[in-house]
Amino acid sequence: MKNKPATTLRYEWLTGSAIRTVLDELAQLRITVFRDFPYCYEGSVAYERAYLETYMQSERALLFTAWDSDRMVGATTALPLTDETTEVQQPFRDAGYDLNSVFYFGESILLPAYRGYGLGHRFFDEREAHARQFDQYTLTCFCAVQRPVDHPQRPADYRPLDEFWTKRGYRQEPALQSTFHWPDIGETESTAKTMVYWVKATLRQPLPAEGGA
Repeated sequence: MKNKPATTLRYEWLTGSAIRTVLDELAQLRITVFRDFPYCYEGSVAYERAYLETYMQSERALLFTAWDSDRMVGATTALPLTDETTEVQQPFRDAGYDLNSVFYFGESILLPAYRGYGLGHRFFDEREAHARQFDQYTLTCFCAVQRPVDHPQRPADYRPLDEFWTKRGYRQEPALQSTFHWPDIGETESTAKTMVYWVKATLRQPLPAEGGA
């Protein structure tokens, strides 16, 4: 069994505009982690600042971070769906969901050396607890990029996180999709990426029937 690095880690919770205090560190971590498959993201600070502005303008947005000394090694974000962009809200609006009852989970990013120690579960725990405290949200969700199985950047040993997400109580809803745009590694122009949502309901509101809304 590997020795856990968690003994040297510290954790930080920031909300809303306070996220701006670690903007550079968060942007760099996103750029680093999302270079890997399946995102293959050719990051830029300008893109990051525009993306993260949505979270900094939301009073209920959460940023939970893990630090090894003065280095941010992991982070996860969440905010009410009503504070998200139109492209994230639209599939839920079209399917008849009450946007006021949905909390959207953004990224969960972690440097490779710190994976396998339970921080992925910790990220979900923190976001779900944050959403529950408002006693308003009955659905949590996130989205994941869809890449073809024969994508040239797909590593031979790549394992999707579907099983992990399912064990956390989430269910993929293929009818809920958005299109995001970013440049792949080595590209200068952004291209369209299909994002499919995974959802989880609390006991107060059961999920819609399979394939419906």
